[in-house]
Amino acid sequence: MYYRTLGLGGLRVSAVGLGCMDMSHAYGAPADKHEMTELLADAVEIGYTFFDTAEVYGTPDCPHHNEELLGEALRPYRDRIVIATKFGLTFDNPEAAGLHALIPDARPEVIRRSVEGSLRRLRTDHIDLYYQHRIDPSVEPETVAEVMADLIREGKILHWGISEATEGYLRRAHRVCPVTAIQNRFSMMARWHESLLPVCEELCIGFVAHSPLANGLMTNCYTANTKFDPATDFRASMPQYRPESFEKNRELFSLFERLADEHHATASQISLAWMMNKRLSVVPIPGTRHLCRLKENIGATDIYLTEEEVKAIDTALGCMKMSEVFGGSPIKK
Repeated sequence: MYYRTLGLGGLRVSAVGLGCMDMSHAYGAPADKHEMTELLADAVEIGYTFFDTAEVYGTPDCPHHNEELLGEALRPYRDRIVIATKFGLTFDNPEAAGLHALIPDARPEVIRRSVEGSLRRLRTDHIDLYYQHRIDPSVEPETVAEVMADLIREGKILHWGISEATEGYLRRAHRVCPVTAIQNRFSMMARWHESLLPVCEELCIGFVAHSPLANGLMTNCYTANTKFDPATDFRASMPQYRPESFEKNRELFSLFERLADEHHATASQISLAWMMNKRLSVVPIPGTRHLCRLKENIGATDIYLTEEEVKAIDTALGCMKMSEVFGGSPIKK
């Protein structure tokens, strides 16, 4: 296994992490608990040390399903792994089918209440990496950072980060309490946060890439005929999964199929290797419910792309036409 270090505090994690959201939330009904417990144990044995969750990854009937799952399943391995979770987000209408608008809330009292709940559900006395899930425009970044500094002093969290960070917010927060990592959407189809990569290197902050396979599209396992349950699976509403999008993305599919052939790899591995070879600060966290995908994703760490190859891919991506891609649920003001 290869490892990378996030932030000035030296948080060491597996070079590919495991995003655990889809075991409980947004990708259909929650997976079988026993199967996911076994899968999480397999992940540890394979070499994953970095597990990502959030307090809102669940269902209306079990809103904290994912944290509870990880708390029980990963407890035997707690001293060998890094757990990241998130605070500061609720859903506007969680009972409704499909995508929900997001309501950010980073008031200090909410953060305090959230961290205690996550500690209890995760069955741990500390959280390794605690993210602000979305920026709350009504709370200054300095205020959030001060609470994080207090929680670090108290030993309840070891490091903190910001999900869907902007440069201005990140710099202001970092001056008060050093940020270990940001977690932003990043894939071959979603490159709008790429300008933050040099900022992260300048500030010695890790860049954790969520949705690195464009919500699964870049696994090359789906077709225009693939159907998703609109009640429980957010992919039913994502623009990259519209039937006409597969034709629009033919050039993109051809690109990573060609690269996969050249490197004796899969499309997913090329997608992950591309971002990991761009900067040492990047750690992707693809999700899965299947052991074969766990092995495939971590295998991307064995693929080396030269600087010239990465630049050639960037040039190709910048020139080609592709469909819209899901950019995240809307924030309710």
